Amino acid sequence: MAIAPRLTDSANAVFTVLAQAGSATRPQLASLARLSKPTVSSAVAELESVGLAAHSGTASSGTGRNAAVYRLGPAAGAVLAIDLGPALTRVRGCALDGSLLAEATGSRADAADVVREALFTLPADAPVRSIVVAVGDVTAQQDGAGMRPATAKAGPVFDAVAVTLPRGVPVHLENNVNCAALAELHEGAAQGRHTFGYLRIGVGIGLGIVVGGRVLSGANGAAGELARLPYPWDDDRQPRHEALEEYIGARSLLRRAAEAWQDGEGPCPHTAEQLFALAGEGRAAARAVVDRHAVDVGRLAAAVTAVLDPGLIVLGGSTGSDPQLLPGVRAELERLSWPTEVVSSTLGELGTVVGAARLAVARGVQTVTHAVRAKD
Repeated sequence: MAIAPRLTDSANAVFTVLAQAGSATRPQLASLARLSKPTVSSAVAELESVGLAAHSGTASSGTGRNAAVYRLGPAAGAVLAIDLGPALTRVRGCALDGSLLAEATGSRADAADVVREALFTLPADAPVRSIVVAVGDVTAQQDGAGMRPATAKAGPVFDAVAVTLPRGVPVHLENNVNCAALAELHEGAAQGRHTFGYLRIGVGIGLGIVVGGRVLSGANGAAGELARLPYPWDDDRQPRHEALEEYIGARSLLRRAAEAWQDGEGPCPHTAEQLFALAGEGRAAARAVVDRHAVDVGRLAAAVTAVLDPGLIVLGGSTGSDPQLLPGVRAELERLSWPTEVVSSTLGELGTVVGAARLAVARGVQTVTHAVRAKD
């Protein structure tokens, strides 16, 4: 990794606002950074001298004179966001202003190759400043090994990907549901809302908790791990480890569909997408299974509401984001709890990598402005 140059405080401030704005004139940079125009001129010259800012044209100033427009320079670099999903691996490479530079998708089994494809697509002269890896697990600090997945859920695939990453680049692990919640906050269904719950229902289940515009991770990084809720909870059966996730997850949903399927209904669906498509066509067995799933999700949403009172729940995940669930979830939540708005995710399965990219950009800007030194 290229070494980030040491910058003056004013250059750091101007670089940060330029990354946020994408492009700006010197007067705009002065206003955004709250610096004097002479100070900004000096800072821009400093950034240009090391390739962190570049002239990108002119704009009318409204006074008859044209003002120079600046953007990030080639030395600003790029970041990488990796979503190690349960079925697919999604990777995005972005410039430090958030613009998309590279994108790749493939199976979880081919995660390392997907990462290599994205890295190969990045501009050759753009040093990688930061990498965020989103995993379906709690992350934990391990002696001498940095952050790692806490369990075997994501450990092997993370290890396979880790060896492909450029040396010397800071790698940050984040929970996948928390990344998706961040994306919904800034770019999705929760824009303008500062407190909400992102309820993910798919192969697994999870909750992203946003309070006061910040994602809460908890003392152990395990906030929102709904799979650990005791289930079942009655006199005749003992709760089992992650039994609730086993019950609500997509695999059990398909198993219940197979058990309920009738010969006259045609081929039994083998994926959740097929099941929801058949329900949308009005197939009785599929409709009944989806409706019951909506009730189960509604009960889980009621539990979330009882603890958090979030005001808004965004349903995401491979099954949770399907709009067919909304009426049943809303009805069951209304029956069991106080009024809470429920909407479907607008980002779908891209939410995690979108949120991870946002985090990676923020980390990358910090790497440059704090002049973090690393060996090539």
